[in-house]
Amino acid sequence: MDSLDRRIVSHLATDSSASIGELSDILDVPSSTLHQRIKRLETRGVITGYRATVNQREAGLTLHALVSLTPIDPARPDDVAELISPIAEIESCWSVAGTESYIVKVAVTDPSELESLLGRIRSIANVSTRTSVILSTPFEGRQAVIPEDGNN
Repeated sequence: MDSLDRRIVSHLATDSSASIGELSDILDVPSSTLHQRIKRLETRGVITGYRATVNQREAGLTLHALVSLTPIDPARPDDVAELISPIAEIESCWSVAGTESYIVKVAVTDPSELESLLGRIRSIANVSTRTSVILSTPFEGRQAVIPEDGNN
């Protein structure tokens, strides 16, 4: 990616709702050039999508937790991610090195729903769980800084 591509990606990562005209003004690039560049970045897989950011608390999801998953039988095939992927309350899943095999982030309405969810996860994936309730989120979802001189 060249410098212009990096600036485009940086601005879209910050505000994907900006119009081509607005971005054209901000980046001082003709809108036709900007449109072509964005399409090329999408085709190359640098830009993979656009989404709305939802205030989960306002949507009723007031309890968030990180749940560590440890397989009960480590000799079983590692299919935990596939088994839990249909569970809508799980918003993120990370495979990790350490005592546990996975850490998932969940969003639910209240403690009783969390308790029920943990039971479902244990049953579906044959794992033990360790849960940390998130009290507050000072920041989340920041985009990584895109290096100016990278070779991608």
